[in-house]
Amino acid sequence: MSRDKMVCSCLISSLILLLIASSISPSYTSKIKTASFLSPKQVMTPGSVTDPHLFDIDFPTGHIGLKGFDAEVVDQDGNPVPLHETYLHHWVVQPYYVRKGFNLSQLDIAPRDHHLGSSPDYILVRNGGLCSNRVRHYFGLGSETRKTSTYVPDPYAIEIGDPEETPDGYELKWLVNIHAIDTRGVVDRQGCTECRCDLYNVTVDEYGRALEPGYRGGLDCCYDKTQCPVRNGFDDNGNKTRTLYLKYTVRWVDWDSSVLLPAKVYILDVTDSWEPSEGSTGDVREHFCHVEYEVKPCKTNGDGCVDVKKKSLMMPFNGYIVYGVAHQHAGGIGAALYREGGEGICSSMPKYGNGHEPGNEAGYIVGMSSCYPEPVKVSYGETLIMEFNYSNVVGHTGVMGLFYILVAQQLPEPVSSLPALFQARERSLNILASLAVTVVVAVVVLKAAVVYRRQNREDGYQSLST
Repeated sequence: MSRDKMVCSCLISSLILLLIASSISPSYTSKIKTASFLSPKQVMTPGSVTDPHLFDIDFPTGHIGLKGFDAEVVDQDGNPVPLHETYLHHWVVQPYYVRKGFNLSQLDIAPRDHHLGSSPDYILVRNGGLCSNRVRHYFGLGSETRKTSTYVPDPYAIEIGDPEETPDGYELKWLVNIHAIDTRGVVDRQGCTECRCDLYNVTVDEYGRALEPGYRGGLDCCYDKTQCPVRNGFDDNGNKTRTLYLKYTVRWVDWDSSVLLPAKVYILDVTDSWEPSEGSTGDVREHFCHVEYEVKPCKTNGDGCVDVKKKSLMMPFNGYIVYGVAHQHAGGIGAALYREGGEGICSSMPKYGNGHEPGNEAGYIVGMSSCYPEPVKVSYGETLIMEFNYSNVVGHTGVMGLFYILVAQQLPEPVSSLPALFQARERSLNILASLAVTVVVAVVVLKAAVVYRRQNREDGYQSLST
C-alpha cells in the first residue's frame, strides 16, 4: 500500500473510532462544582469550648444536587489545626427556610429545643430520619472528618433548592453548629474531650436545667463558653488566644432531573427510645433520641472488653440504600447495619491516627470507612438493626452511635428495558447516519488532498516540513 493510501486509511479509521467512542459515551456530563468557605471566626483560649449555631452561612445557591460536604478546623492563616490542640467534637450543617427580610440570629432559637420549626419566621428543614427531637441535620461529623468520604455516588445527589418546595415569601439558608474544645495545656485531655461534668464544674445544662442524677459527662456539660481546667502556669508565658475557623468544602451539580436521581438523608441513632409495640407505625412522634450514652469500664481486662449496643428500628420508607457511614468517638471499634436475618448492609470501621500531624493524630479517630453497597432495597415497615461496638477497657462518657444513610426512591433505568432499547436503537440509527455522512465527506476531502499533493510533487514542489 502506498504512503498516501496508508495516511488516508489511518485518518479515516481514527475518525471512525472517535465517532464511535463519542456515540457510546454517556449522553451527559454532570459537571461537579467545588467551592470552599470559612465559617465566622471562633476565638479560643486553652481549655475553652465553642458551640455556637451560626446562621446564614455561605453556601451554593439555586436548584442544585449536593455531591459532598467536607470540613476541618483551620487557623487564621489557613493551616489545619491538629486534634490534640483543638478537638473537633462535631460539626453539623442544616438547611432552613427564613421569611424574606427577617434576620435570624443565634439568640432567636435554641436548636436543641424540641419546639424547633414552630415560628412563622423560619422553618428548619430536617433530614428523613426518625429522631424528631434532635439529630435533624443533613451533614455532620467529628474528629474523623478529614478522612471520611461523604461523596454521593452517581447518578444520585441530594436535591436542594427546588423552587416548587420553597414556601412563598421564604428563602433557603444554611446553618452550621461547631462544637470544638481547646485542649492545649488541659489537666485531662481525654476527660475534656469526653465532656466529663466534674472537670467542667457544671451542675446545670446550657438552658439552666439541673443535670439528671447519674449523668457523668456529655453534651450537657461542655456547652458553649464552658471551661476545662488548664495546668497551673501553662498560660503564663504569653497570650495563647487563637482565631479558628471551620473550613468547609461543598461539591454540587446544577440539578437536572433527566440525569440525576434524588437521594434523601436518613440518620439513625442507636440510643433511640422506640420499641416495637402493637399498633406501632414507627412514626417519628414515637421516637426520642438521646444522641449520646455512657460506656462503663468492664470488670475484667483483656480483648474481651467490648461494649456492644444494638437497636432495632422500623424503616419509614420504601427505597434503596446507596451510601452509609457511622459516627463514633474515641474508643469506637466499628459499627454495622444489617437485616433481622443477619444479612449485612453496611459496616463502618474507624481509622486511628498514629502520628502528630493533622489527619494522623495518635489516639484519635481520624476517619470512618464509608460503604457504597450495590443499592440495597428496603421496604416500608421493615426492621433493620444497628450495632455499635466500643472498647471498654476504660470507660467513656458522651459517646455517640449515629448511622448516616442515603436512600434513593428509584434506580437508574436498566439498559435492557424495552423503552431504553427503542431509544438506543433510534440513537444508534442517528449516529450511524451521521457517521456515514462524516466518513464520505472525509474520504472526498482526503482524496482531493492526495491528488493535490501528487500534482505538486510532479511540478517539483516539496513541503518545507519534509
